[in-house]
Amino acid sequence: MRWSFKLSYYNEYKSYLSGSFFIKMADNFEEEEELTIENDAVMTKYKTAGEISNHVMKAIINEVLPGSSVIKICEFGDKLILDETAKHYKKDKNLKKGVAFPTCISINEVVCHFSPLRSEPDVLVAEGDLVKIELGVHIDGYAAVTAHSIVVGHNTENPVSGVQADAILAAHYCAEAALRLLKAGNTNKQITDTIQKITESYKCTPLEGMLSYQIQRYQTEADTDKQIVLNPTELQKKEIKDFEFAVHEVYAMDVFVTSGSGKTKERDTPTTIFRRTDETYLLKMKASRAFYSDVCNRFTLMPFTLRAFEEEKKAKMGLKECVTHELLQTYPVQQDAEGKPVAQFKYTVLIVPNGNIRINGGLFDPAMCKSENSIEDKEIVSLLAQSANRKAGGKKKKKKAKSAVEDAKNEAQ
Repeated sequence: MRWSFKLSYYNEYKSYLSGSFFIKMADNFEEEEELTIENDAVMTKYKTAGEISNHVMKAIINEVLPGSSVIKICEFGDKLILDETAKHYKKDKNLKKGVAFPTCISINEVVCHFSPLRSEPDVLVAEGDLVKIELGVHIDGYAAVTAHSIVVGHNTENPVSGVQADAILAAHYCAEAALRLLKAGNTNKQITDTIQKITESYKCTPLEGMLSYQIQRYQTEADTDKQIVLNPTELQKKEIKDFEFAVHEVYAMDVFVTSGSGKTKERDTPTTIFRRTDETYLLKMKASRAFYSDVCNRFTLMPFTLRAFEEEKKAKMGLKECVTHELLQTYPVQQDAEGKPVAQFKYTVLIVPNGNIRINGGLFDPAMCKSENSIEDKEIVSLLAQSANRKAGGKKKKKKAKSAVEDAKNEAQ
């Protein structure tokens, strides 16, 4: 389910009318010019967010061990994002930064958005699980989103095999091929067609209807005409327009591959991730008004988890009315058929005049997997042989990363 969002930066005002609370976008605000990565300051904010997201991803990967708690891993990831973003742009007190997408740990056939609350039964990671880690970081609304897949207990000396390896390798090479095609003048259809060919090589299927998309400031969702569909539904084939990528655009490339049919369904699991829409409604309940005010002030237009609220029960009381009247978009947990593992790789890429810059992702080593299948299409083999920018942002600074990781771990506990 997708809701439309206004892309202009916003001013919020609060009014009380007959005891009811009302928040909406200001209708008479001054339009701000939409800056692109052609602006050096914007480019730097994207790159900074990208560096932080990869740092956090690496730290989380080290926490995904047999017997580890999914709830604690999610808390650890979100805490580390806040700790790391707090180190940047300290002088600008009005600049928003932090979580652009809450840490999610989705296991095996669970596709995405699994980020449980403390009040829910914990899920423990097991040996041999295919674990997808997803998160996002933003600086001043400029977001870097990323996802990575691992199989617990396996490495280059003990590689993954079977359907898990097929799904992971297919997703990896789809993401790598897309990176080489995400350049000015190429089209979204080229990527869709290439993804179909690669997944067929590994006897897998891209998840039906899943979108990659252009992102802009305070916008990490597919509210844009510029969309890339992995495996389009019949409706999407009619509605999604073919287009060319252009210089100074930013894209979230999100690849899901399964050994199953590719058709997903909502999992019978509570939804814990939400995002504010641009709808307006006169909230009646005091708890709803307080909750929504907190959402507006803390998360702007970025997705958030209920886990971010200290008083979970109180937040849930205010949540219901906001969702019922479409003030918040929901992110339900999705899954494929039981026993059909799903792999995911996701990165953020900036299109520049001389090609592109991937600002995160690129952490996977194909030697982690061993498959009897391979890509034989000569054009795709040639495409993958081309060089690609794996990451940007200059040399990594040797910060006291370990202490930050330990702080986040202790807080999560």
